[in-house]
Amino acid sequence: MSAAKNINITLNIWRQKNAKEKGKMETYKLNDVSTASSFLEMLDQLNEQLVNERKEPIAFDHDCREGICGMCSLYINGRAHGPDTGITTCQLHMRMFNDGDTIVIEPWRSAAFPVIKDLIVDRTAFERIQQAGGFVSVNTSGNTIDANTILVPKDDADKAFEAAACIGCGACVATCKNGSAMLFVGAKVSQYALLPQGKVEATNRVLNMVRQMDEEGFGNCTNTGACEVECPKGISLENIARMNREYFSASLK
Repeated sequence: MSAAKNINITLNIWRQKNAKEKGKMETYKLNDVSTASSFLEMLDQLNEQLVNERKEPIAFDHDCREGICGMCSLYINGRAHGPDTGITTCQLHMRMFNDGDTIVIEPWRSAAFPVIKDLIVDRTAFERIQQAGGFVSVNTSGNTIDANTILVPKDDADKAFEAAACIGCGACVATCKNGSAMLFVGAKVSQYALLPQGKVEATNRVLNMVRQMDEEGFGNCTNTGACEVECPKGISLENIARMNREYFSASLK
């Protein structure tokens, strides 16, 4: 890794006061940005500059800044989470850019993810899909069986764990030309469909989650594979196929 240096950049950023007003791109110059800083730290630096200039800072989503929470949903230079693979925006560093670069920053673009302000979108549609069936009911009467006593084939356990790695950031929706949420829903269905604890409610789960996904206005999947490419956790398209099989089976019951 090369030594850190400072670069000067131009930022074209989407500004929008609220969901009802029209937004527009605005341009900012930012100097002396360390290539060792993360992309969100660069935005912090820009906001500090704007505050000192008595201008309104840019609203953007963030939380853990460790690639776990999925909050940092930014479309950077035409790519979800920016010009790297297998990372979230908070894991993107300024060493990926060069001195004099112009960087275009936008919120997720999806009818199901309306803009709240600037770079923040409303992703509660994902939460409603989860609430529709993305859970396992557990008997807590005192006779609960320890999960470790239920034998699970290693291959199934590994696939369930990989599906459960989905952090619900929405990059799959943002990068899909149809605004599809099939990768997200497929992952959430798969993590339970592969385990014995999830089979009891399997029929209602997949029917309810797919119904809610459709009601939220997400598009359909046409298997372009863009979602898998841009997913920061590498969620496989196999989960979409598994969800389709689960849905077909549940529809026949």
